[in-house]
Amino acid sequence: MPRMGQITEALVSGDHKKLTQNIQNALSEGRSAPKILSKGLIPGMTIVGGRMESGEMFIPEVLMTAMAMKEAVSTLKPALIGEIPSPLGRVVLGTVKGDLHDIGKTLVGIMLEGLGFEIIDLGVNVEASTFIETIKTKKPHIVGISALLTTTLPMMKRTIEEIRRSGVCEGVKIMIGGAPVDQAFALRVGADLFAADAGSAGRLARSALERVIQKDINPGRVEEVSVHPLMW
Repeated sequence: MPRMGQITEALVSGDHKKLTQNIQNALSEGRSAPKILSKGLIPGMTIVGGRMESGEMFIPEVLMTAMAMKEAVSTLKPALIGEIPSPLGRVVLGTVKGDLHDIGKTLVGIMLEGLGFEIIDLGVNVEASTFIETIKTKKPHIVGISALLTTTLPMMKRTIEEIRRSGVCEGVKIMIGGAPVDQAFALRVGADLFAADAGSAGRLARSALERVIQKDINPGRVEEVSVHPLMW
């Protein structure tokens, strides 16, 4: 199997040791760090996202793969300095005020980062004002807002309303998710995008970014990739 295929396979299987060894071998063979990232690692994360959507992979396996990806990027970082390609886009993530759940949001961030996005993770219990200030200063393409508790859904609605009222949303799409969130709720609160898990969030974010760039998103339609309502 070609070296890039070995890297992809090791990542998908979550084999940290084999992945690190194949990356080191690829570097010693003269392959560039950006090529390893784009031809070996990112295809692996794309496969993982697809398998999660189809139900072939579950949360523990995806977490293992996500951590392998994080280690792989850390291994490549010294070689990537000065060669890092432009990110696919910028995404701000945060869990709404009153909700302290972090694992799903973090996994979404790792998945998106693995696909080439720059991630700004605001953490949990995030005020609407913090989202607004970050949008102003960091100018993301997508803002991902998470909630796990049913009791914090009103805060998600209020956060989206305050972001809209602030006038900082031009060119920015709001994506929401979480166990109690569904397509109908996303429509009611005025979100642009709804994703139910980390795998679908990655595919949806890439698709949405293309539409943001082309400025052809229909503002009256919430785009959805809904498979597994336990993430975010």
